[in-house]
Amino acid sequence: MARAIRVNDRTNLTSGIARLGQRMRRQGTVAEQAHDGDTLIVSAVGDIGVRLLGIDTAEVSFRFPGTTQFVGIEDDRWKPFLADPFAKTWPKFTEELPAELVESLKGRLRENAAENHHRHARAAEMALEREIVSDMKVMQKTDESFQMFMVFGYEIMDIYGRFLCFINRNQPNRNKPAPRPLSYNERLLKLGQASPYFIWPNVNPWRKEDSILKAVPDPKGMKRQILLSKSLGRVRRDVAASRAAHHGIFHATDPLQLEPFELRFLSRRQRPSRWVIDLTADDGVLLRPENYYRVPNSEDRLFVSPEHVPLFVERGWKREAAG
Repeated sequence: MARAIRVNDRTNLTSGIARLGQRMRRQGTVAEQAHDGDTLIVSAVGDIGVRLLGIDTAEVSFRFPGTTQFVGIEDDRWKPFLADPFAKTWPKFTEELPAELVESLKGRLRENAAENHHRHARAAEMALEREIVSDMKVMQKTDESFQMFMVFGYEIMDIYGRFLCFINRNQPNRNKPAPRPLSYNERLLKLGQASPYFIWPNVNPWRKEDSILKAVPDPKGMKRQILLSKSLGRVRRDVAASRAAHHGIFHATDPLQLEPFELRFLSRRQRPSRWVIDLTADDGVLLRPENYYRVPNSEDRLFVSPEHVPLFVERGWKREAAG
């Protein structure tokens, strides 16, 4: 079935197809579903993609450099690119990457970078599938009857028309038929199959605020706020434990060489764009996007989109100087 929400790369417009919503298990009428002059109840026509918040897993496919074509990472074309994405044979970057970032990336990349990325992508995909199948058995549901519960962040949809959310099995009673588990987002992090990818304000404790202005943290109280956040603290500890145990992407002899967002900006031939806060510091500084690697552990990074940076500056945060 076609996607209900679609993105046109040429016009940069997000569009969708819907029909009148259901009413008492039947198709509703216009009179029933026109709630008032500016509200309609509709059902999406087609499938809707979901992007799990707070995590980033190795890419199964991505737009190959210099093309508009999405190509599976197992395709041989990726081998020379990921082995050396800075070779002169590839399209130029829109703005050159700083030498220190290039060296950081080169220091992790090997000749088998494409195979490495593909292996970890498949492992993450299979881990998610196993968790969902296990939940179906616990809930005694089938593919047709199994339902999932979604909780959205501040941003509801990404540039690809996918919902941005935390997602879990739909279980109204938290203890029946078994204690409700962590969300799929958190489970993949605990298994070591995903990298943390905390983007403000889409993760706790900031997504609970009733306005984006209230969600901007105090630069002098950031560390305390982090320490008081039970969910964020638990997730960060789980990731650190996975790293110490060499699970998944932290495998002792075959760790994930290239973080997923790194593959994306290298393939787009663009600099990273989100500013970074070091969650282990309390200095009120927004690190420049290209300096994210200076915070070595992914669970210690909080990314801030460029359009939100002025809100932080107004609150008293300082941008890291260029160069």
